[in-house]
Amino acid sequence: MRNELTEKDIKKIEEEIEYRKLVVRKEAIEAVKEARAQGDLRENFEYYAAKRDKNESRIRYLERVIRTAKVVSDESKEDEVGLYNTVDVYFEDEDETETYQIVTSIRGNSLNNMISSESPLGKALMGHKVGDRVYVQINDKAGY
Repeated sequence: MRNELTEKDIKKIEEEIEYRKLVVRKEAIEAVKEARAQGDLRENFEYYAAKRDKNESRIRYLERVIRTAKVVSDESKEDEVGLYNTVDVYFEDEDETETYQIVTSIRGNSLNNMISSESPLGKALMGHKVGDRVYVQINDKAGY
């Protein structure tokens, strides 16, 4: 799966990779050295090995995300919904208004009302203007 990322997303991911390589990796190595010096390496080695492996796994994952990403623009027209725009959506059936921010798939967090531009609601909203009525296609048989 190719994630759609903006240049800003890629920069943030690169910063995390750098932090993990320079700080987290070094901390894990130091922790193993300290445990070895105290003579309790046998008891704690599994913990340190798992911690280090988890970090290395995350680095590989993030590098793969960047390598396979499709770079998209975060610019939109003044009067259209685009990436990083905040949108108030009125749901007629519930007579409620919800506020969402449209983000890239990697930044999506529905608990914080940050919806991916690739989600059904995000796809429906992208490119529309204030006052537009949109249909959200959930799957082949359902929508609202």
